[in-house]
Amino acid sequence: MAGLFFDTNVLLYAARTKLEGVDALKRPVALDLIGGHDFSVSGQVLAEFYHNAVKDGPYRLPVEEAEEWLDRIAIQPCVAVDARLVGAGAALARRYQISYWDGAILAAAHHADADLLYTEDLNDGQRYGDVTVINPFKNLPQ
Repeated sequence: MAGLFFDTNVLLYAARTKLEGVDALKRPVALDLIGGHDFSVSGQVLAEFYHNAVKDGPYRLPVEEAEEWLDRIAIQPCVAVDARLVGAGAALARRYQISYWDGAILAAAHHADADLLYTEDLNDGQRYGDVTVINPFKNLPQ
């Protein structure tokens, strides 16, 4: 089985229960992914998850619930953000002309030996080095 790496948005859709519209359709897809597979994340993904989960907005999670989700996610392998990863993320951002944050996610997926990166933030099906991006929500109605 290919190594999987999940970006923040997949985890947020799984955790949030009060989604509306198309976002509500993404939750069961995300829950199926995280419940049915081993996967890796990075320190960046954990930080982004918590920040976005508790910030003000219609989908805000209570702090305690966000912390419970952090505990659930943190049992998966987690790539640390260090100077080497930051440099690799910057190089990937420059090479593919994407944001640094997306480059850092790709660098972490590579470091985790993931073949597949699940995200809706990059081009579905595109290979970035040895990591292929999968948008798990591409077939949902817009």
